[in-house]
Amino acid sequence: MNSTDNRYLAYIAILKEELVPAMGCTEPIAIAYAAARAHEVLGTQPERVSVEVSRNIIKNVKSVVVPNTGNLRGIEASAAAGITVGKANKVLEVISQVDDAGREQIKDFLDNKEINVTESNSDLTFDLTVTVFSANSQASVQISHYHTNIVLIKKDDTVIYTNQDCDEIETAKLTDRTIMNVKDILDFAASVDVKEIETLLQNQIDYNMAIAAEGLKNDWGANIGSVLIDSWGDDIKVRAKALAAAASDARMSGCNLPVMIVSGSGNQGITASVPVIAYAEEIGADHDTLLRALIVSNLVSIHQKTGIGRLSAYCGAVSAGCGAGAGISWLHGGRFEEVAHTIVNALATVSGIICDGAKPSCAAKIAASVDAGILGFLMFARGQQFYGGDGIVTKGVENTINNIGRLGRDGMRETDKEIIRIMLGE
Repeated sequence: MNSTDNRYLAYIAILKEELVPAMGCTEPIAIAYAAARAHEVLGTQPERVSVEVSRNIIKNVKSVVVPNTGNLRGIEASAAAGITVGKANKVLEVISQVDDAGREQIKDFLDNKEINVTESNSDLTFDLTVTVFSANSQASVQISHYHTNIVLIKKDDTVIYTNQDCDEIETAKLTDRTIMNVKDILDFAASVDVKEIETLLQNQIDYNMAIAAEGLKNDWGANIGSVLIDSWGDDIKVRAKALAAAASDARMSGCNLPVMIVSGSGNQGITASVPVIAYAEEIGADHDTLLRALIVSNLVSIHQKTGIGRLSAYCGAVSAGCGAGAGISWLHGGRFEEVAHTIVNALATVSGIICDGAKPSCAAKIAASVDAGILGFLMFARGQQFYGGDGIVTKGVENTINNIGRLGRDGMRETDKEIIRIMLGE
């Protein structure tokens, strides 16, 4: 693929849009980001706060620890952290610089200020508005479609910023992802000048492996990574999924190390990268090959999620686990035929995993998804595959990916609502 090709330029842009650093689960951090920005606009410490969130955000914030808050959970803690100690200019690392005094400020705000949480009336799966009030003024910030997409800023009755003119805000602000397909992704990975995105990919390696090491070393969540290695040994097939699971366990339980996210998710960023890095180390792949394999895994993950949407009842770790399998196939010399069959084999195996919010069991789902990606690769390497007509598998990798998008976006819409009702005890 030539560097002047519009597809080449689009893939560069997509990677730059998707691979960004974040500390903590991205839904509570998005609330903290909006709250920090609203506080800036208000210009003074608010007396009370209103937070309106869509039900999918409620699902993903309910059970996860907000980092740097002293093990606090929930929407109120996220908003309080953003208001009291947040730095909006750091975006998804908004509460990365908090000391003990800052944690006391968060607690004091929660104890003494009114924070009201209500469900958004929006039909969007991702929609939140934080409004802060002083004695005689108010300011609000709305984020929609994805975690950093501010669509409205108001102070009192004055609109300071708006991006609500377009019905398809996500499409309007992000590079068109409908151009993506597996064949072009592999062509791009083979031909790209990696220097254009090397810093992003190196940060992904450094950040995500650091939190994986932390997850294995210390007591985080359900310690899925340690359980896997203690039970089944340190074989690469075990280690690859154990490292990814350990990173998720640490992240879900409030570890303050940053990760490089993919498709708006730290867990997906971890799942798409850590197993590929572990395999590259195991087989002694050179650095250039590793970077190109990460391009494959990241873009295959993003490609699958494009048809599903940012938030769904479909577990995003599945898409990233399949992406990891594709990257591992690339490391071993696989190209279109091998990678395509790896993806289809993996999707045929684990596409029934649901998303019931961010919490420690995400680590176990990541392990299962990475396992499916590895199995998908090993199956085809041994002449085995699933065929069109086997369930939701259709002949052609793009057709199967389209089926998964339909399943996650349309078929699981009512499932998503029922999951949320169950989680809220309704």
